[in-house]
Amino acid sequence: MKRFGLAALCGVIFGLGLISGGMTDPETIQSFLMPGRDWNPSLMVVLGGAVCVTFAGLRLQKRMVRPWYDARFHLPGKTRIDAHLVLGSILFGIGWGLIGLCPGPAIAAILFGGAKALLFLVSMGAGIALFHGVFSRDPG
Repeated sequence: MKRFGLAALCGVIFGLGLISGGMTDPETIQSFLMPGRDWNPSLMVVLGGAVCVTFAGLRLQKRMVRPWYDARFHLPGKTRIDAHLVLGSILFGIGWGLIGLCPGPAIAAILFGGAKALLFLVSMGAGIALFHGVFSRDPG
């Protein structure tokens, strides 16, 4: 139960950060991702904050034998940049630029009447299911 409470607290803090940083506002995202006459550079502060927190967290993680509330760290086993990663990144960026939402902010945006965010999440779920249906078939 202690882990659940900590996870919930972290989720609330993350969600509030997304909301206060403007990450749940599709217009703010689109004005940042599509530089032009109405470019809004304010998300550079959010990006800078995220990079600083990640840097500090990774430095702390390297000094620890294990996490506080688990037996081991669950780090990605795959670290190589390959075609799937590049293609996925491109598709993510295109989708983010077109709709102005990505998964975390879309979940937070639902809290204040985000029908567009809900449609985005349902569509994303359908895309994930389609991908797994097409590319995760057992070749045997």
